[in-house]
Amino acid sequence: MSKAVGIIEVFGLAAAFAAGDAGCKAANVTIEAFDRNKPANADALPVPLIVCVKFRGSVEDVTAAVDAAEEAVNKLTGVITKHVIPNPTQDTEKMLKLNGLDKD
Repeated sequence: MSKAVGIIEVFGLAAAFAAGDAGCKAANVTIEAFDRNKPANADALPVPLIVCVKFRGSVEDVTAAVDAAEEAVNKLTGVITKHVIPNPTQDTEKMLKLNGLDKD
């Protein structure tokens, strides 16, 4: 059985680090990856880089981590969206491994 995944998208890399730190301190989770997205309208955004933080663990821990991350990030740049997937499918697992931080 796969672990639950919690995803939170935030504005900026510093906010992503704050989200990851808060989430890991609040619950028994690991960070699967950070991922980036620079949308076409980046210049119109408060911060031109969107970063996704992915937490893994039990549903309860992932939910607590995402909630703590949201609270921390709302003091900085703000949350774009968040979601918890209790039992990701095999195809979703493949997609979760994608990472855009090492690409131009």
